[in-house]
Amino acid sequence: MTKIELLAPAGDLDKLKTALIYGADAVYFGGEMFSLRSGAGNLTIEEIKEGVDFAHNMGKQAYLTTNIFAHNEDVKPFLEYLEKIKDIPIDAFIISDPGVLAMVKSVIPDAELHLSTQANMTNYMTAKFWEAQGVERLVLARELSLKEIEEISEEIGDRMELEAFVHGAMCISYSGRCLLSNFMIERDANRGECAHPCRWKYQLVEEKRPGEYYPVEEDERGTYIMNSKDLCMLEHIPEIIQSGITSLKIEGRMKSKFYVATVVRAYRKAIDSYLEDPDNYVFDQGWMNELKKASNREFTTGFYFGTPDNEDQNYKTSAYSREYTFIGVVKRYDETAGMALIEQRNKINIGDQIEVFGPEIEFYTMTVKEMYDAETKEPISSAPHPQQMIEIPMEFHVQNEYLLRRKR
Repeated sequence: MTKIELLAPAGDLDKLKTALIYGADAVYFGGEMFSLRSGAGNLTIEEIKEGVDFAHNMGKQAYLTTNIFAHNEDVKPFLEYLEKIKDIPIDAFIISDPGVLAMVKSVIPDAELHLSTQANMTNYMTAKFWEAQGVERLVLARELSLKEIEEISEEIGDRMELEAFVHGAMCISYSGRCLLSNFMIERDANRGECAHPCRWKYQLVEEKRPGEYYPVEEDERGTYIMNSKDLCMLEHIPEIIQSGITSLKIEGRMKSKFYVATVVRAYRKAIDSYLEDPDNYVFDQGWMNELKKASNREFTTGFYFGTPDNEDQNYKTSAYSREYTFIGVVKRYDETAGMALIEQRNKINIGDQIEVFGPEIEFYTMTVKEMYDAETKEPISSAPHPQQMIEIPMEFHVQNEYLLRRKR
């Protein structure tokens, strides 16, 4: 079977490492400019070097996202940026703008080029056009069905790879090309600054009756007419792979370390189980139970099985469902003493029932009975300070980068 890649988001260097540790085959990340996610931490040039090295040392890959739609003022800075990073062994550049593609080829002639989903690649003739431009992988538009993807795969054969989003937020606009944010608050979604106005509450105002608001009623809290549920194809790994998609992409460069670890881990288990024995594959509901412990807006299969209908929108709220709180990261473990050094991420208290999980284990459940300040070694009853370093006796063996969570 063709190698199947699980591709994860890396909003910063720490999340890049987390995604790879928890099972991603490759990561995609942005530099400090040109990547359509200006709100993510993104990576400095030094961090890109470190991140690419980290991936390669694990036998994995790292892709740089440069998928803005460039304006004239972006051309010179982008060329200068390429000169600074051209010697870093980045595995591929994700691009949507033909001019950006031409600039990358001019500065880094042997660069591998992936076409961003922002380019709206929806048919096999367009696929062949981009093949002629030197593109080696197509990140398919989210608006394609599995049937359409199969047709594209048949037409292009093994000449190009197909990548598609399988999990994460869905944009209300066609492949993310939205002007709402730009129009309403002058933050350009196509240059990385989307404010997500599609998630806001709306009411109608008649032109000659200013100040009189007419609710588009769905419930007493308002209306969310553009509030899609999150894409989730965890239950449909066989159909995704059989369609010809070879890279399964998770959305979420703005998401937390906890989210990245949880989602990557669930998809890793499902993909591995299918690839191990496709004919006898059975979906494990436990994978979905784990996945739901990360924040989400409920789930939809998007366009894969046909055009979404009213069931694919969340009409009640734009808030996320958060069943669990991310409370800490294991930074060191003393096996002799059974003591773990924890970097706190949300308040931890004596008496908390917590779950501890890692890349290769399900999860352990325990009660926090003792806790110590890592610097003074004095016992404490709570750890309320952001990224406070504490020590907790563990009832089982843990490893660096295991994560702690608590049910809300």
